[in-house]
Amino acid sequence: MNNQDFTFLVNMLKKNSGHILAADKGYLLDSRLGPIARKENFDSVDALVQAMRTRNDERLNATVTEAMTTNETFFFRDRTPFDLFKSEVIPHLAANRTAGSKVKIWCAAASSGQEPYSLAMIQREEAARMKGVQHSILATDISEKVLNKAKTGLYSQFEVQRGLPVQLMVKYFEKAGDLWRIDPSLQQHITFRKFNLLDSFRVMGQFDVVFCRNVLIYFDQETKSDILNRLAQSIAPDGFLFLGAAETVMGLTDAFAPVPGKRGLYVRKDKPAIARVA
Repeated sequence: MNNQDFTFLVNMLKKNSGHILAADKGYLLDSRLGPIARKENFDSVDALVQAMRTRNDERLNATVTEAMTTNETFFFRDRTPFDLFKSEVIPHLAANRTAGSKVKIWCAAASSGQEPYSLAMIQREEAARMKGVQHSILATDISEKVLNKAKTGLYSQFEVQRGLPVQLMVKYFEKAGDLWRIDPSLQQHITFRKFNLLDSFRVMGQFDVVFCRNVLIYFDQETKSDILNRLAQSIAPDGFLFLGAAETVMGLTDAFAPVPGKRGLYVRKDKPAIARVA
């Protein structure tokens, strides 16, 4: 691919998704865009990108953008955030929310659904501690394809074996042919919606907990700062933000403070919620 085509692709991806395609990631082009080129009847990825430069086809641009975003995930990924959700966040919310109220959780890069379903399982297991406090989970992603998979609640043997404790698999999944289907009652608490983190968060409302893990690493510094500052306005004063292990707020925003000794967990700097956990 010539430099002009690569530059066009880099700029298009950044505009549409905020993702930065580094020069050393060029090897991804054939594997991710090859199938699209064949489906769209182009002889090569180069021909596909050259056509995109001249057509200004929003559908094709969106298809390519979706293909180039990373959707790696699995149940209880990195474990620590889910342990902290159980040991730190749930006790705080139980103590500071009234019975009958609803805790709102946002999974801002939900991919194929393993993260929100993991949280739903924890919520079910900890229901007695929540003392009548209900919950809802909004799971968003830029990719329609992975969201459609998430909505089915169907996973392969390999997928349910990645990170999912055996006791939870037995309790919340049932065999469906060669696949495993998650308990439909868990799905009732989750809404899946396509959403681009570059868009305004105002339509999303306010959340008690936001999981925005392993997505900021794909943005440049300016975009990271913008997203974090807007997240601060979308989280309740005593709410919580979870980032990925390789992500930080340091040097990006003054709106959040890390919780000492709790890797990946942040609170609004003006309201250190964790200090109030009994």
